[in-house]
Amino acid sequence: MRILLASTSPRRQELLSLLGLPFHIVPPTCKETLSPYLSPSEQTRQIARDKAQSVASHHPQDLVIGSDTVIEIEGKLLGKPENMQEAETMLRSLRGRCHQVHTGVAVMQRGTNISIDFVETAKVWIKPFNEKILKTYLATEESLGKAGSYSIQGEGAQLIEKIEGDYPTIVGLPLWRTAKILEEQGMILPTSLEEIYRLKPYANWKDFG
Repeated sequence: MRILLASTSPRRQELLSLLGLPFHIVPPTCKETLSPYLSPSEQTRQIARDKAQSVASHHPQDLVIGSDTVIEIEGKLLGKPENMQEAETMLRSLRGRCHQVHTGVAVMQRGTNISIDFVETAKVWIKPFNEKILKTYLATEESLGKAGSYSIQGEGAQLIEKIEGDYPTIVGLPLWRTAKILEEQGMILPTSLEEIYRLKPYANWKDFG
């Protein structure tokens, strides 16, 4: 049984690779459509399921992992910015405030009717950064392709005061819970989860340990 990651995100690929298990990348084919009837956390769960299903339907004997990340602030969902102007607006809305990061994960194998999904939530406090810091960060263009317009594993770490919760959840894949599910399906990790979380072998992880 192969592990298939239904994601083109380099960050999810990097995080999953920390487990030391072989896996293949298969881009999901679903359209990420937001529903006004779902909360931000349920929205990310549904999109994760849609991604996994779009791959699992073509690979019924493989174990497929789908994931999606959104940011919520005061009940409002923030996804990825369409452009730099939208990124600036998002960052201004987050400045000096706490928000939640929801990452949904779905693990499926159609051949054996395995279907597991969950949402992991972490909290992030953003510093009350000034205009100079904002403009400097926007100039990196790191905001593009990132939920909430910042990258905790990149230069965006300088904008963050503290976090509460699982660091990989904020990056894009709740590593601990995902690994536990894989172990339940018979996967044997070359390195223990406890050791991975002790070493924190990913960009900026130790800064928020």
